[in-house]
Amino acid sequence: MKNCVQFITGICIVSLFSFQGFAQLRFRQQMIAAESAESVSVFDVNGDQVPDIISGSYWYEGPLFLNRHLIGQVQRVSEYFDDFSTIPLDVNGDGKMDFITGGWFGKTLHWRENPGNDAEWPLHDIAVTGNIECTRAWDVDGDGFEEIVPNTPGGPLIYYTLKRDKNNKATGEFVATKVAEKQGHGLGFGDINGDGRGDFIISNGWIEAPDDRTHKPWKFHHDFDLNEDGSVPIIVADVNLDGLNDLIVGHGHSYGLDWYEQKRDGKNIKFIKHSIDPFHSQYHTMEWVDIDNDGKMELITGKRYRAHNGNDPGSNDPMELCYFKWNGESFTKNIISSGPLGKGKGTGIFFSVTDLHNTGRKDIIVAGKDGLYVFFNEVP
Repeated sequence: MKNCVQFITGICIVSLFSFQGFAQLRFRQQMIAAESAESVSVFDVNGDQVPDIISGSYWYEGPLFLNRHLIGQVQRVSEYFDDFSTIPLDVNGDGKMDFITGGWFGKTLHWRENPGNDAEWPLHDIAVTGNIECTRAWDVDGDGFEEIVPNTPGGPLIYYTLKRDKNNKATGEFVATKVAEKQGHGLGFGDINGDGRGDFIISNGWIEAPDDRTHKPWKFHHDFDLNEDGSVPIIVADVNLDGLNDLIVGHGHSYGLDWYEQKRDGKNIKFIKHSIDPFHSQYHTMEWVDIDNDGKMELITGKRYRAHNGNDPGSNDPMELCYFKWNGESFTKNIISSGPLGKGKGTGIFFSVTDLHNTGRKDIIVAGKDGLYVFFNEVP
């Protein structure tokens, strides 16, 4: 392919260390590129049924990820690439996977169209949104298709639904639905009150979904105040398995990672804060997945390297990528990668966890200002 560049990648083996002993997981760390984009996703770009890695201006051809192909140039502002999400979605219904992106500086939500050849990917505007901290995809209206939800601190909370024809084929057009006039830094989605509908979680409360999400008003509940630099996403999950969904939220630009335990008193809902890790900073992004195949979910996260270009508390602390496992009473921390720049690996703003080589084990694909890496999960 004419726009293809081959790279030599660095590989090392990482044995996972737990603060309560040695775990059984082992990762093979492979450097994909020194590019400093902060978002990465995985999907089949060229239709060969092999997962590829997509990050910033390029996609990297699987299964080896040595061949790099140009997507299109991304705006550079200081240390940032204005590309704060990579959400796979066939937007125009042509059978080729496109992706959703957007950033802080351009203040616009976009989609990149997969051309199916070596041409650059056309960039299409979805909406002018204001500053985008990050964008997520959730099935807001419960129809089986995900909506696109940008976190725009200080701006309105709006989700975007991809229009489909009578055969559910995507049309390339989006419809906007406003949920609230204002949101803060940090955003989550999940069922808080147990009615079967997903609610939004923002920094100062949760917003209850009506039965008709599009036409009826959403109800705000000021049942908590999270930190003002909350993670994207805020995880909604039943941490302690008591039947009630709890919250997990990181400090994206300061120290701390916490979970908020949901309690009920009749119809009243309250949340009790528990610290997970007060000693590390810039827990900006996270995923809630079963990384060790034991049937239980783990929290994968880490330090976003130079989130505010070195101006956040803890910016000079060691890099870190880790996962936390619930032990029945609290979370146990397991280090995947730790150390100074060049040795340890941090996160960016949007990372992926998926099985790259059909091994039955989930791998971790992480971008960031410290480079693009894969951590292959080598031990079942």
